[in-house]
Amino acid sequence: MRLTMMLFSLLTLSLLSFNKAETKFTTAGDWFFLEDKNVGFGVDHDVIHFGNWKDDVRQIKLKVTDGPLKMYNMKIHFDNGGVQEVTLRNRFAQGSESRVIDLDGGLRHLSKIEFWYETKGFARGKARITVWGRN
Repeated sequence: MRLTMMLFSLLTLSLLSFNKAETKFTTAGDWFFLEDKNVGFGVDHDVIHFGNWKDDVRQIKLKVTDGPLKMYNMKIHFDNGGVQEVTLRNRFAQGSESRVIDLDGGLRHLSKIEFWYETKGFARGKARITVWGRN
């Protein structure tokens, strides 16, 4: 009986610890990493696929690292087939980020994001786009 109570207590404690760690990562209002993509030299179009990504988001933002980038526009594709077009027409310096982009319809599940950009004429030629989300 005593051993059973000890095992039950340990199991309960471990489940509570796991739940606490899980909720800490997805606390409402915190930005969290979704996906990233290294983009090549020149004028191009790339896609970031989200696969089996679990969390839904209300807002996203982009961070550009490893080099400058001129972003023209992007299409955000949702798992229900909906698409939101966003015109950015912005020149991102290395280490800069986009404005906060509110998703149409509130809390949404992303399937992919398409980007149209240019790195031609920039000294470094390559950049990395990182997508961040917030609930």
